[in-house]
Amino acid sequence: MANVVLKTDIPNVPVKRGKVRDIYDLGDALLIVASDRISAFDVIMKSGIPCKGEVLTRISKFWFDFLAGDVENHLISDNVADFPAPFKDYPQQLAGRSMLVKKTSVLPVECIVRSYITGSGWKEYQKQGTVCGIALPAGLKQCQKLDEPIFTPSTKAEQGAHDENIDYATCVKTIGKDKADWVRDKSLAIFKKGQAYAESKGILLADTKFEWGEIDGRIILIDEVLTPDSSRFWPADQYAPGRDQESFDKQFVRNYLESINFDKSGPGVELPADIVEKTSAKYIEAYERLTGTT
Repeated sequence: MANVVLKTDIPNVPVKRGKVRDIYDLGDALLIVASDRISAFDVIMKSGIPCKGEVLTRISKFWFDFLAGDVENHLISDNVADFPAPFKDYPQQLAGRSMLVKKTSVLPVECIVRSYITGSGWKEYQKQGTVCGIALPAGLKQCQKLDEPIFTPSTKAEQGAHDENIDYATCVKTIGKDKADWVRDKSLAIFKKGQAYAESKGILLADTKFEWGEIDGRIILIDEVLTPDSSRFWPADQYAPGRDQESFDKQFVRNYLESINFDKSGPGVELPADIVEKTSAKYIEAYERLTGTT
């Protein structure tokens, strides 16, 4: 895997930069490049994480293949040689961290599935006994496993803004009942399949975010899938409810930022070298454990 790539630069080609991805619009397709940028609390940090973009791309490719029999996805190719000009001429920037994908009409909700009570869900539960309007049993501990995974959608915020949790009724109002039911049921189904697989590799999948898009009347899986950026992964052998968990994902960075009272807005900060190195190692370990490859 390569050194840090904070952004790609393909001459004379417009690019839209998200929090982590550089997106090139090819008309009926997109070229999505996973940089080594890292965001936390919807703020992009000044430091990059070595190998992160390649890990995200390789893990997504693994899950697209793993779930291919369950759901259609947007991947066309992750081989730079298959990309149209001029992109195929820039393997040093794109190899291992880019995907050519179908362009879809993106559904304007984040489809979040939670199996453990943590993060913003834990904060809401402590105040109201609910998560996204779903009433949960009293007396749950931090990071406790729920009896069944729950579907807790959120808004899709513009860059620099914060996603907001919404209840299912608001999801229905946003995209319609048929689509809401479909993405809820499919998100829960593929979450459970992915969770069972991850557990077989000694990793607990606490929660994740799926994104869906429409193309030719079909809803297909898009963006990244069950990666350390879109999910919370915990090592099973270190799990204990009632506290924060050891983590394979960017919760490691979130916890650091909480420790320095980062205000969760404005420009990101430089991360200490040890935080960068440890976070990179976490991403790589997650990839190796999940896929069985190095």
